Amino acid sequence: MGFLELLEVASMPVIQVLLISALGALMATQFFDNILSPDIRKALNKIVFVIFTPSLVFSSFAKSVSLDDMISWWFMPVNVGLTFLIGGIIGWILVKLLKPNLKVEGLIIAACSSGNMGNLPIVIIPAICDEKGGPFGARDICRNNALSYASFSMALGGIFIWTYTYQTVKSRSLKFKALEAAEIVKVPNKDFDANAETHLLKDNDSEDTTIQVPTSTYIGDTENQIIVDQDQSNVSKKRESSWHRMVEVMSHLLAELMSPPAIATFFGFLFGAVAWLRNIIIGDDAPLRVIQDSLQLLGNGTIPCITLLLGGNLAQGLKSSSVKPLTLISIIIARLLLLPIIGLFIVRAAANFDLLPVDPLFQYVLVMQYAMPPAMNISTMAQLFEVGNEECSVILLWTYSAAAIALTAWSTFLLWLLS
Repeated sequence: MGFLELLEVASMPVIQVLLISALGALMATQFFDNILSPDIRKALNKIVFVIFTPSLVFSSFAKSVSLDDMISWWFMPVNVGLTFLIGGIIGWILVKLLKPNLKVEGLIIAACSSGNMGNLPIVIIPAICDEKGGPFGARDICRNNALSYASFSMALGGIFIWTYTYQTVKSRSLKFKALEAAEIVKVPNKDFDANAETHLLKDNDSEDTTIQVPTSTYIGDTENQIIVDQDQSNVSKKRESSWHRMVEVMSHLLAELMSPPAIATFFGFLFGAVAWLRNIIIGDDAPLRVIQDSLQLLGNGTIPCITLLLGGNLAQGLKSSSVKPLTLISIIIARLLLLPIIGLFIVRAAANFDLLPVDPLFQYVLVMQYAMPPAMNISTMAQLFEVGNEECSVILLWTYSAAAIALTAWSTFLLWLLS
């Protein structure tokens, strides 16, 4: 295939996402009577999360994934972990160089480390297979494999996002709130201290100087006792806070593992790996094939709903300009240029050492995991901790706008490289 043909194949899915996202953004404005209001987006997001996405994940996994496939995909969890690790290091370096407001620090690290491992891959990667002349083989086989890869990527990304990214955003948010609270009470404390000091001086002046109370030893012992008690209290508080953080992380990890998409992934793997379970619902002669057909029908609603919600959420970034241009440019370069280059070298090295399946579509998915814009769940976390909501919307808006060009370029290059 020539360069223009590859460019057409790579750009069509991105253009589809742009068009539907633009419609979603318009539906979130007054021009469409605010059809996608925040409450409606929240409700629709729940339907997608609980019904549509699990149906799509299960139907694609049960149909196209076998036990041998699961074993051969072992590198994908490692790859997803590397995207978060390397992106987090790059984000930390940006924070040290740019020295932004503490409210934005967590968002910068999260935006660099946490890519959109679920929504966009499910939309873009299968669409590559629908284009004529694609380099990944027959359309039906390619699409089933692409949905399986993207679904597995989504499940893995969700686990990392709600552990690593969640703790990153939470720690910076709590520090910002503590600093903000300290600034608020700073002036009243000074006034109180000054008044207390004035009264103390007056009391000292009015005291009878002939009265001498030898209390220095007693006071010293009391102070030492207070210091010891405070040290013990601080140690116990640190132990309690460490234990509380560990329990909280484990609870969020368990909640993510028990989420509908994760459960659908597990059962999809189970039905795909066990032959007699697979034969119950998959195939023209399967007695319960109506279940698979129903799940596929529900799963077909996932992609349009996700893309409309993406546009509606990004529309919030148009209302604010609270992030410096240099910060936005740095995040875009790190997330959409530097990280994919590193990822390309990692994936090609793994392929050269025969650590990956022969399927070139698998390598395509691995590299594209590095090239995805920031995860939309970062916005959910910002809303959860009520820190940096506007800044997060601005970062997502501009990174996704730049991703329209970056994803097309990377997809075209990878199609040329792997074809």
